[in-house]
Amino acid sequence: MTGILYSIVAGLIVAMQGVVNTRLSEKAGFWLTNAFVHGSGFAVSLLILAIMRDGSAGGLMQASKAYWLGGVMGVGIVFAVMKGMGTLGPSYSVALLMIAQLIFALLIDSFGWFGTRAVPFTWNKAAGIAIMIAGILVMKWK
Repeated sequence: MTGILYSIVAGLIVAMQGVVNTRLSEKAGFWLTNAFVHGSGFAVSLLILAIMRDGSAGGLMQASKAYWLGGVMGVGIVFAVMKGMGTLGPSYSVALLMIAQLIFALLIDSFGWFGTRAVPFTWNKAAGIAIMIAGILVMKWK
């Protein structure tokens, strides 16, 4: 149940973050906004780290260096979400983002990439994606 709640909260935050970042970039500029977003996130993360004392520098050093690219990916996410929302609007942009995210997550699951346990791809997963794509087409139909 907590996983469902966290996922719903993440969806709400992603939608709101994209909109507020896009609006801020209209006033402050794209790359200043992106730097501010990640800088403020870094500051909050450091504060929480200082309070929670969670983590291990040794564990960080033992992890694959490829996994260190999460922050770089975050810059790409903010860039793409802001550009998508700026041109398509929030609902269409987030709908496409969710479809792309789901398809790639299914590939990760199906092939066991990044050390995940492989989960077989089934027809009902393909049907679910097709229904979501159809939903986006209906939503944007004029």
